[in-house]
Amino acid sequence: MDLQQTLTKHRRYLHQIPELGFQEFKTAAYIRETLDQLGIPYLTPLETATIVYLEGESDTTIGFRADIDGLPIEETNDIPFKSQHKGVMHACGHDGHTAMLLAFAERCKTMQNSNTLHHNVLLIFQPSEESMGGANHLIKAFPFKKYKPEAIVGLHLMPDNPEGTLLTKSGPLTASATEYRIYVEGTSAHVANKETGASALGSLHHTVAQIQQLQNFHLSGLNQNIIHIGKIQAGEAINTVASSGYLEGTIRTYDMDDLATIKERLTQTVKSSDLLFGTQSRVDFAEGYPPVVNNESLLPHISASANETGLEVIIKEKPYLFGEDFSFYSQVATTHFAFLGVQNENHTSGLHTSSFNFDEKSLVAGVHFFEKVLEKQV
Repeated sequence: MDLQQTLTKHRRYLHQIPELGFQEFKTAAYIRETLDQLGIPYLTPLETATIVYLEGESDTTIGFRADIDGLPIEETNDIPFKSQHKGVMHACGHDGHTAMLLAFAERCKTMQNSNTLHHNVLLIFQPSEESMGGANHLIKAFPFKKYKPEAIVGLHLMPDNPEGTLLTKSGPLTASATEYRIYVEGTSAHVANKETGASALGSLHHTVAQIQQLQNFHLSGLNQNIIHIGKIQAGEAINTVASSGYLEGTIRTYDMDDLATIKERLTQTVKSSDLLFGTQSRVDFAEGYPPVVNNESLLPHISASANETGLEVIIKEKPYLFGEDFSFYSQVATTHFAFLGVQNENHTSGLHTSSFNFDEKSLVAGVHFFEKVLEKQV
């Protein structure tokens, strides 16, 4: 099979068996069976994580990562290789990422056999990017420092940009993602004697108003942040003062100083609401993914590799405000993350939609890009 046929075979099989984070048993089995058939050894530091190490012709080691999990979305595409798992879909292109890395593994093995593998290669098939930070689990389970990777490169499909493009930038590329939850305890009272109660609803109302002003008054206007309220509930009956309340939301920012300010001001806001309404509240923060920050030193290498592949390099002006757990790999190596355009006239649906799809021919450039990255000296 030629490269496109190989990619299509892998991608379409994987697309039919999407699995959620840390449940990618069929996916991991397919990856390992494919590697077995190619005579490529691998390690399994997590139940559904697979890592390949191939020795090349230098002391330099370059890592390449693919995420393998799907999303809890019911697919609406009418295609022969539609998801066979009800309520689960590869709606973020991870089937494409995995297919590219499997095809690249085959090419690396061929190069190793002919003594033309320029550098050592670390191929990372990582579970659970969409939830639970699989990358963070993996760097704790696998001795990356033993292999001393000079760099780890990640590639993500992007339907917002046309085929034949590579979108990237130095510095922050994606945002941190932090969840917050506010629990409010008030005192119930009949509406006829409302002054004897402590309204959890009133407290939350004040908190919501202040959250909506955080960006305007406490953060630089030059930085883009999201302080989103996703859910709010309070009250028990139409004629009583609300005795309890709850609010949850997410914070997206690529500046860690801004995140610290948001958390501090949010905590102070909740305290001020308690003082005003006589309630007792607490704020819980669930730390999510740090921002992906591309090391400046790698951009020339990445851009040259993309250009030699025939990809048009687009330098993004501002970071995305979604999260991506590739950020954790910066703890073990210099990292660079980029987006491969897959949009064409037949495929325009966005990531995380039930109709997301792409043409496998766009994956060919991704494999050639990996080859060029590996070929050059970092």
